Amino acid sequence: MSERPLTSATILGCGSFGIAVAKLLTPKLESILFVARDSATVEAINTTRRNPHYLSAIQLDEKVSATTDPAAALDAPLIIFAVPTSATRDIAHALAAAGLPESAILLSCAKGIERHTGDRMSQILREVFPKNPIAALSGPNHAEEIATGMATCAVIGSEDHGLAVRLQELFTLPHFRSYTSDDLAGIEFGGAVKNVYAIAAGMAHGLGLGDNAVAALVTRALAEMSRLGTALGGRQETFAGLSGVGDLIVTCFSEHSRNHRVGLALGSGKTLEEAVAALGMVAEGVPNTYSIYEAARRIDVRTPIIDAVYAILYEGKSAPLAMCELLTRDPRPEHS
Repeated sequence: MSERPLTSATILGCGSFGIAVAKLLTPKLESILFVARDSATVEAINTTRRNPHYLSAIQLDEKVSATTDPAAALDAPLIIFAVPTSATRDIAHALAAAGLPESAILLSCAKGIERHTGDRMSQILREVFPKNPIAALSGPNHAEEIATGMATCAVIGSEDHGLAVRLQELFTLPHFRSYTSDDLAGIEFGGAVKNVYAIAAGMAHGLGLGDNAVAALVTRALAEMSRLGTALGGRQETFAGLSGVGDLIVTCFSEHSRNHRVGLALGSGKTLEEAVAALGMVAEGVPNTYSIYEAARRIDVRTPIIDAVYAILYEGKSAPLAMCELLTRDPRPEHS
C-alpha cells in the first residue's frame, strides 16, 4: 500500500491539546478538521476560529474547521486522538463503524491507561484497527505553551520506525523539536503515571511541606515510575527521557498542570469533588490513579506513592495522614 502524503489531518476532540496541535500544525498542513461532540463549540470554531471554552485567546487559521460528524474524518491521512482516555475506545469504535480506511495513520495524544483493562491507548487502537499504522505523541507538552509558540520537545513512539520518522518530520518546527522511539509501552506508561505523581506533588505543595520534601517526592516518584513501567513492558532508558522524567518535572511543578492543581486543592483541605469542580476540566490523574493502582496490584509491584494517592482519592484518607505515612515508612536502601 503506497503512503498517502500528510497534507491534512483530523483532530478528534477540540479541548486544549487539540487546539494546540491545530495551531502547531497549521504551517505544515493544507487543512485541519476537528471532530467534536458539542455543536455550539463546532459552530464557534467555524465562525470565530476560537474555542470559547479552551484556550479561548488562540485564534485558529481559516484552514481549520470543525464538525460533529465522525464520518467526516474518513478522508484524512492522519487521525489525531486528542480526547480523554475514557473516550478513546468509544470514538475508535465510532470511526470503525463509519469505515475508516486501513491507510489512515492513528496518533494518540491521550496520557492514561484504561480502567479495569489496563490497556494503553495504542493497545485500544490496535484492537479496534488491527491493520492501521499507530503511534503516540508524549513528553513535557503543556498545551498552553505549544499554542503560543513556546519552545517544546516531544517524543513520537511507534513500533514502526518509518512511521515515527514521517510523524517526526511533520512535528518538527522552529519551536517544536521531536524525537523518535520504538518503546511505545514505555512512552505511554510514563505519560500516564506522571499524572498521579503530579497530584501527590500538588498535595505536598498545598500542605506546605517545603521544597526539600517536594524534590524528594518527585525523585522517588521517578524511581517508582521506572520500577512499575519496566515491569509493564517499558524500557528503563525511556523513563529517563522526555516521556518519563521530562513529563514528570513539568507536570509536578507547572502552573499549567491540571493534576498539580487538583493536588494543591486537596492539600489545602478541599474535597476531591470540590477540587475537580474548581478545575472545570478533565484531570487525567484522577481516573488514572485508579487504573494504574489496579495495574500495579495485578503484577504486585511496590508503589507507595501511587498507593497513597489512591487512598486519598478513593478510600477517604486525609492528605496529611497519607503524606506522613510516606515519610515514616521503614528505612531502606535508595536503589532497591
